[in-house]
Amino acid sequence: MTTTENTSASPLDVEIGALTGGPADLSQYAGRAVLVVNVASKCGLTPQYEGLERLHERYAERGFTVLGVPCNQFLGQEPGSAEEIAEFCSATYGVTFPMTEKVEVNGDGRHPLYERLVGFADAEGHSGDIRWNFEKFLVGRDGAVVARFSPQTEPESAEVVTAVEKALG
Repeated sequence: MTTTENTSASPLDVEIGALTGGPADLSQYAGRAVLVVNVASKCGLTPQYEGLERLHERYAERGFTVLGVPCNQFLGQEPGSAEEIAEFCSATYGVTFPMTEKVEVNGDGRHPLYERLVGFADAEGHSGDIRWNFEKFLVGRDGAVVARFSPQTEPESAEVVTAVEKALG
């Protein structure tokens, strides 16, 4: 795959499993704005689940979805099974947004979803490898990546909210 094809294909065109088993069917989000976030249950940034859930609830009716993508590549901070991850997110943070299977976001085993995301640069110009848990990518209604946010950027920050509202039109 060439670099041009890599960045022009929508991240939502890849196959990935759902956390609860079976396919996640990302095509169901066509025409929606989607915030893709690599998540972890045992990270200092884990409380961002609260803001992600509020953002998801606030804009869902306008065509917005948060998509959580568990990853255990950063100091083993997502060690649980699919069932443990689902229980933790639901019981601790009331998460209702969809979650995928646990994947790798960096390295030779990088999931194709992240192959299509990492070429997009954030406001500071960072592109390439995911830096830590809770790095965020906003995919617009047309399936193109429109924004990237650092792991430390809070989900309900003005920067993220403005980008989501712009993506929703």
